[in-house]
Amino acid sequence: MSEAVLYVVATPIGNLEDMTPRALRILESVALIAAEDTRHSGRLLSHFNIKTPMIAVHDHNERQQQQKIIEKLQQGKDIALISDAGTPLISDPGFVLVREVRSAGFRVVPLPGCCALIAALCAAGVPSDRFAFEGFPPAKSQQRVNFYTALAAENRTLMFYESPHRIIDSLKDIVTAFGAERPVAIARELTKTFETFINGTAEEVLAQVEADPNQRKGEFVLMVEGAPQQDDSLLDPRSSEVLDILLEELSVKQASALAAKITGIKKKVMYQAALDRK
Repeated sequence: MSEAVLYVVATPIGNLEDMTPRALRILESVALIAAEDTRHSGRLLSHFNIKTPMIAVHDHNERQQQQKIIEKLQQGKDIALISDAGTPLISDPGFVLVREVRSAGFRVVPLPGCCALIAALCAAGVPSDRFAFEGFPPAKSQQRVNFYTALAAENRTLMFYESPHRIIDSLKDIVTAFGAERPVAIARELTKTFETFINGTAEEVLAQVEADPNQRKGEFVLMVEGAPQQDDSLLDPRSSEVLDILLEELSVKQASALAAKITGIKKKVMYQAALDRK
């Protein structure tokens, strides 16, 4: 691979004290910064007195700009990629560029830092061992209901970004799709002055946001706890009786297979139950 590097640099999502020393050093040392919005990022760079030139790379021009960036890398010039806030590529542009830069033989080096998704997950008190990030839900209500309904049986924690002007409608659609009692949490204005977490059932969180106009301002991470897993290991009395009778005459494998056919319970559940009995 060539020595030139594309750095993917996370930037603060609100509190400028979250800017890492490594990120500052890289942004000062590269030849060019590829920014989602040069005006927005210009304020960040000005705050830290960074004078590195910028080029705009966003959803509408990413494919066109990638060749310019690859040409700069071919000239041996390091480049940094930043988004408006947080970690690039996470519901932000950059995937196409990173893929093409790697395909062209250049190193892509991540500089970890702020990410609203992870910041919300680690402080919201929702299950965090398994989760799925689904980005922004659809803007139109019926599409959003269908989108949520398709995820209703998912047992991982579901995470979304949502905008302030859609947060109430989105919560209403969550009540419809997931049920009023599904545990939900929202994180608002993370790392900023009015950072807020609200936890409760879908219905309770919706009521709190509806009752307080301040809770409809800012940027949101929306978290929905996964569907409760059914305990398939517990057999009903009739299924237990069928299995017990079959085990008197047959092997564990034969008895569990036949019991599964008779009762409609999964074969692996019956097999484990038969093993437990032996």
